Amino acid sequence: MSADRTDPTSSADGSRTRVQGMFVSLDGYAAGSYVTFEEPFGEAIALTRGFDGRAIHGVDKVEDLSFDAAMTSLWGQGIGVEIMGRRKFGPQEGPWTDDGWRGWWGEEPPFRTPVIVLTHHEREPLAFENGTVFHFLDASPHEALQRAHELAPGTDVRIGGGPSTVREFLAADLVDTMHLTIVPVTIGSGMRLLEGGLPSSDDFFIESVTLPSGRAHQIWYRRRP
Repeated sequence: MSADRTDPTSSADGSRTRVQGMFVSLDGYAAGSYVTFEEPFGEAIALTRGFDGRAIHGVDKVEDLSFDAAMTSLWGQGIGVEIMGRRKFGPQEGPWTDDGWRGWWGEEPPFRTPVIVLTHHEREPLAFENGTVFHFLDASPHEALQRAHELAPGTDVRIGGGPSTVREFLAADLVDTMHLTIVPVTIGSGMRLLEGGLPSSDDFFIESVTLPSGRAHQIWYRRRP
C-alpha cells in the first residue's frame, strides 16, 4: 500500500487517523458475533476484564498510575472526532425507529466531541450537553474522514470500531497509527480484527510491550515515504 498525501482526506497540518486502545483476544477477536441490549459485547465480554474506564479521561482519574492506565489515557488525547460503525452505537438494524435510543452511554457519552456513526440509514444528529454530537452518515471511509476533518480541523481522528470498520480504513490506507491491547483470553468465535491476515511489515512498524498481567500493548506506526 502507498500513501497519497495529495488525497483530500490526508491532513496537511499533521493530524493523524488513529485506532486507539482496541481490545483483541489472543485468538484475534475484537468483538462478538452478536450485539443485543442485554449483551452489548456478545461472547467477547471477556475482553473488558480488568479494564478501568476512568483512565480514558486522564491518569489523574485513577488511583494507581499503572502502565495500562497510562496507555489507556491516550484514548482522548488530541482527538477531535471519532468514527464508529453502527453496532458500536446500538444493536438496532435497518431503518431507525422512534424508540428513544441515544446510545449505550446514556446522557454522558465519554466522547465529548463530534462522533460520526457509519450507517446506511441517515438521521438527524443527536447532541448532548457534554459536547458529544452523533452524526449519522452513509459514507465511504474517505468520505467519512473528509467529514471528520471538516467537523474538527487540525485534530486527530479516532477510528473507534468495531473491527469491520477498522478493517475498512486499513484497506483504504487511511490509518496512521494503531494501538491494540492484547488481552490474555481466548474467545473462540466473534469478529476478528484482522480477518484475512496481517497488514504487511512494509506498511507498518510495530512495537510491543508485554506486562506481568499477560496483557500486551502493540503500537503500529504507518511507514510513510
